[in-house]
This record gives sequence, structure tokens and C-alpha cells, in this order.
Amino acid sequence: MESVSLLVELRQLSIEVPQVDVSAASLTRTGQAEPPAVRAALLAVSDVSFTIAPGEVLGLVGESGSGKSLASLAIMRLLPPGLRTSGEIWFHDGGPARNLLALPEEEMRGLRGSKIAMIFQEPMTALNPVMRVGNQIAEAASVHCSLTRKQAWDRAVQAMEDVAIPDPARRARDYPHQLSGGMRQRVMIAMALVNRPQLLIADEPTTALDVTVQAQILALLGDLREKFGLAMLLISHDLAVVSQVADRVAVLYLGHLLELGSKAQIFRSPAHPYTGGLMAAVPTLTSDRTQPLRTIEGTVPPLGAQLPGCPFDPRCYLRVPPCALSLPRLAEVEPGHWARCPVLNP
Repeated sequence: MESVSLLVELRQLSIEVPQVDVSAASLTRTGQAEPPAVRAALLAVSDVSFTIAPGEVLGLVGESGSGKSLASLAIMRLLPPGLRTSGEIWFHDGGPARNLLALPEEEMRGLRGSKIAMIFQEPMTALNPVMRVGNQIAEAASVHCSLTRKQAWDRAVQAMEDVAIPDPARRARDYPHQLSGGMRQRVMIAMALVNRPQLLIADEPTTALDVTVQAQILALLGDLREKFGLAMLLISHDLAVVSQVADRVAVLYLGHLLELGSKAQIFRSPAHPYTGGLMAAVPTLTSDRTQPLRTIEGTVPPLGAQLPGCPFDPRCYLRVPPCALSLPRLAEVEPGHWARCPVLNP
């Protein structure tokens, strides 16, 4: 879609989740249970394409269950066993471009944590509770570099200093439970950045943090991006977070990419009813406090619904009969701004 230099390029990524019909299980004559029947797989992510340029921040927005985290895990090749992927994920790191989905596991392991790193949603579950945080960061460094124990430790302390943890040499000896939520998130960021990756995937990095700490973490990510020239994939359901950090925004709904454009294009002139509904639901200083906030009617359809048309059709106030029959194409509304709505963009 874009002619600029690329770091990551997703081409028609789809992720299938197998269905198991437990009710179909039965007993054989010997009394042993037969394996449950396997039904047709469900598409959790369907034909998603986007790019990330070096040094760019792409915000991936959507409700729970939209496929945001699955797409990021596919980039890292960390999807749960049994899920099937199709499409391509190309990584351009200066040498020949590599399709991450086709790489041997050993080669992918060399990229994971080195060239591509990830901050997971909940640091308390991602960190080892019985291991000092400094050792956990040092381990991430030593896996990809030939370092002595002291060199790895020194690099861990430096990484903690980079993320503005006070007195990092002392804090490195703490266990996760001895740190606040904001400090644990900083440790996760330090662990992700200790090997100076080219791409940082941040999956809901401010979840469960209060507003003040959230602002500090977002400011920190912005500073680190400038300092190290990071490209970032920021995953969030919080439009305020995305508006502060992202350069471009991709909107997912039920596994489909509905809109993609620059931050200014998405926030000032949304070209899909779902994006517009999300914007309208955010209160502003000029909102009439005597009136309830606007909402998007209905709920997200279950994954098993497998709607043939636009996935937002059952909830859309602009729907027309053709919307329910086939998935609208992703059309370019203006240069760099793409949307999947033939009503707003005839």
C-alpha cells in the first residue's frame, strides 16, 4: 500500500482456530472414548495486510476478540499449538527480506528477542516470580550475545537505567513482587530493549496502570523510540493511548481490517462507521454532560458466526442490503487512507 521503505510487511495474514465438537465424543465397544469430532476451523484473523516502516509507530486498535494479540503473536511466531496461519510476514532488516512464517525455528529463535521484541500485557504473569529482575534481563541479553555473567548483569543494569528506574543497581536485585506495577512494566520494557531490537511489539502496555503511571510509560516509550530509532506495533483498545503515540492506525473488527490510515486521517475523518462509532463514544471537554455517551448498539458477533458480508453489518446504522452479502473491498479513500465501507466511500 505504501512506497516508503519497510521494516515489516504483513500480506494477507489469516489465522485459523480449530473447532472441536466435544458433544460428538462417544464410547467404543471396549469402553474407550473416541476422539471428539473436529469441525471446520474458524478464522480469527482474516486476510489482514499492513506495513510498518523503520522508526514508525503503528497503532492496532479494536475490541477484545478482534484478533490484535493473535496478529502480534503471529509476527513473533508464538501462536498456541493447533492454530494455523496463511499469508506472509516479511521482515526487512537490512539483508535479504525474510518471510517469518516460513523460517526454520532455529533462525526465528535468533530473531525473537534480538531483532523483534515484545512487551506482554501483564508483567506480573510474564515475569518469573522467584528470579531477581536483573537476572531475568541479563538472561535475555546472554541468550543472544556471548557475554560473561558480569557483562550480562552490567547490561541489565544499564537497560534498567535506560527505562528510568531509580537506583537500577539496587533494584536489579529485587523480585517482581517487590516492585510497583509501573516499575514491573519498566522492567518488561528493559528486557525487551536490552538487545536493541528494530521492532518492538507493545501489547496493551498500560493495562491495569493508573492514569499517572500510564502517562509516564507512554512518555518513556516515546523517548526510547527517539533514542534508539525503534519501530513499534502498539496494540490497544484505548484510543487516547493510540492518539498519543501512533503515527498510523489500523482498526480491526472480528479479525478483519476495516480501516487504515495516518493518525490525523483516522481521528479527524474516520471513513468507516465502526471507527466513527469508537470516536463518538469518547467524551470530550465539550460533551453535553446532561446526555448519556453515545454507544455502538449491539455486541460483537461470536467468532463462529462467520458472516459472509461486512462483519460490522449487524450493528451498523448505515448498512444496506449488499453489506450482508459480501465483504466490501478495502478501498483507498485518499492517499494512504484505506477503508472497507462502500456506503461512506461510494
